[in-house]
Amino acid sequence: MSVKMIDITHKSVSFREAVAEGVIYLSRETIKRIKEGTVEKGDPIIIAKLAIIQAVKKTPDLLPLCHPIRVTGIDIEHSILDNGVKLRVSVKTTEKTGVEMEALTGLLIGLATIWDVVKKYEKDQLGQYPRTSISEVKIIKKVKQDFQA
Repeated sequence: MSVKMIDITHKSVSFREAVAEGVIYLSRETIKRIKEGTVEKGDPIIIAKLAIIQAVKKTPDLLPLCHPIRVTGIDIEHSILDNGVKLRVSVKTTEKTGVEMEALTGLLIGLATIWDVVKKYEKDQLGQYPRTSISEVKIIKKVKQDFQA
């Protein structure tokens, strides 16, 4: 079996957008710290948003068969839930291929960054993470609009 990057030479440039969403589940105590701004490393949401932007731009370096593309926009939304944080990452481009992998990579790095920033509060007495999990990761929207000649 061979490995190759898909040839997109003959595809037309289009507006493309992908939106990914996911949740990191945390303890209520950790959520309280996030809301009160008492997380020792800093604001996990702001740090995650910076990590998302970096990850989106680095996606072709991380996924070996992903085309390098010009990202034209990144929007990040968050919701603090009673038991976690939901992130939504929207990535836009005008290219020959879509941005689903960029949206997913940004989302997953953002969720992992939140975990890293709050892990001190999530560990139990044995240093394990019995309540912390990342789930519900999915592409919730994909857009492709061809340009009119």
